Amino acid sequence: MDPDLVPPLPSALHRAEHQSTHLRLLDWVAGAAEELLALAVPVDCVCCGSEDHSLCPSCASRIRRLTRRPFRAESAAPALMDVSGTVMLPVVAAGVYRDELAQGLLSFKRHGQYQLGKSLGRALASAVRAAAHGGNGFLLIPVPTSTSAYVSRGFSPVHLLLRQAAQQLPGFDVADVLRKAPASGRLLPDWCAGPVSRKAVGGQKGLGRGARSQRVRGSMRVRPSTRAKVSGRPCIIIDDVLTTGATLAEAARALHLAGAQVRGAVVLAATRPPAAPETDAAPAALPRSHHDLEKNKPGKDE
Repeated sequence: MDPDLVPPLPSALHRAEHQSTHLRLLDWVAGAAEELLALAVPVDCVCCGSEDHSLCPSCASRIRRLTRRPFRAESAAPALMDVSGTVMLPVVAAGVYRDELAQGLLSFKRHGQYQLGKSLGRALASAVRAAAHGGNGFLLIPVPTSTSAYVSRGFSPVHLLLRQAAQQLPGFDVADVLRKAPASGRLLPDWCAGPVSRKAVGGQKGLGRGARSQRVRGSMRVRPSTRAKVSGRPCIIIDDVLTTGATLAEAARALHLAGAQVRGAVVLAATRPPAAPETDAAPAALPRSHHDLEKNKPGKDE
């Protein structure tokens, strides 16, 4: 089933004890099913090649270490900073895109293995909590995948990761409201995750800042039927990898036009490490208001 069509989880789902038990049971069944499948179809760890696990305990531990200190990453994303150095959209990253984290995410985006999704979803949830600094009530908005990527993979990695993370985030709601739109500006139907023109098909890998910005400009819309859901609500945009920031900037633009209060974004990995050395200090919280955005300057929060 297209993850873009799955309705957002209601907040009560996180609070009701019997429903939480149900989710844990489903989680256990999925894990048991993968272990049984491994007996019939041998698998190797995507990071080190050890047998019987798509992600072995050692590499899973390494991913936890790589994501134990989320950090503010927008200063290395040129599309999210203006010429004066002012932050236009703050972003918290769970870790740097390297080593086991990069290998695990790449493999997950190709195959969507349950074991990888569980580990990466845990890291994403940790980054969301760090960004919120104990707050809740945020709407978590996944960035939509393109049509070509969905057709190639058969699923949306961001939606699957967020679904895993949301199980560990009581007090947060998932609102799947963004859709890709063609150059004409006409919103595509819900079953279509991206523009159908050849000009817009293809990923952004290998593109520079200007090319990325041009490709995504005007490419996202909030579905008209969901505008009331985001209007006036504090939102955090969720994506998998931060490069130039062009995709997050476009998602923020579409949400602003729909009346949402975009506080920032959270990503699983940033391709560029923070400018300052990593420390054990928690990252600065995402702004609670638009006024706070004006006060954020790169370097202050690292």
